[in-house]
Amino acid sequence: MVDCPGHDRMKLIASQMRAGLTSIICAHNEAPRIGDVLVVASAHPLLAEVIVVDDGSTDGTADIVRSFPSVQLISLTQRCGKSRAFAAGVRAARHDYIMHLDADLQNLTAANVTALAEPVLSRGYGMSISVRKNSLAIYRWLGLDFVSGERVLPKRIVAACLPEIDVLPGFGIEAYINARIIEEQLSIAVVPFDNVINTRKSAKVGHLRGMLADWATVLDVVRVLSPLEVIRQNYRMLALARSGPRPGSS
Repeated sequence: MVDCPGHDRMKLIASQMRAGLTSIICAHNEAPRIGDVLVVASAHPLLAEVIVVDDGSTDGTADIVRSFPSVQLISLTQRCGKSRAFAAGVRAARHDYIMHLDADLQNLTAANVTALAEPVLSRGYGMSISVRKNSLAIYRWLGLDFVSGERVLPKRIVAACLPEIDVLPGFGIEAYINARIIEEQLSIAVVPFDNVINTRKSAKVGHLRGMLADWATVLDVVRVLSPLEVIRQNYRMLALARSGPRPGSS
């Protein structure tokens, strides 16, 4: 591949793609934050479509999304949780690959989106996953954030299991996707997001409510995986991250 800078490089990657890429962004009360993510995602040449699933928001999230005419909005009338919101996005997706982005990212750039997409679309990896600037210290030390919300994967991995995803705990989707990737032994590209942070729940709803929400997220993960299975899943994902790309595996 010719190494060309910036937008020209993105267009070159896009021209070499054999399949399209849909970005799915699940959002609950993210009006102050989602616009910054959509500024990047809605204009990125590698994203053939961008779908926001508004998970029962009670603020102006939907209004912010509507200000981006190219973005498809799916509104859930009540809060169903991230897992079910993600499934709704997959059902609407028209392309073969999914890029999941969290709605509360700060400092996301077009270069980050390109870096996340490229390993899967043009280098033979089965999935890519980010490690953010503010991922937990242990994840940054390991070189893998197994619950990161930023990832690219083949749609078929999740499209075949939507009824199961619909009944997952609200924040169980990342652990579930990991299990599917491990089951199919797809290679993993870890992508450093050294400039990107996600907004902590304490900054959204206050310290006490944020702490309780963080614990609820942890409990959702352990409802999908036991603590021992969390360790096993990380070990297996690290092995897949070190295995290198396998063209045609996805």
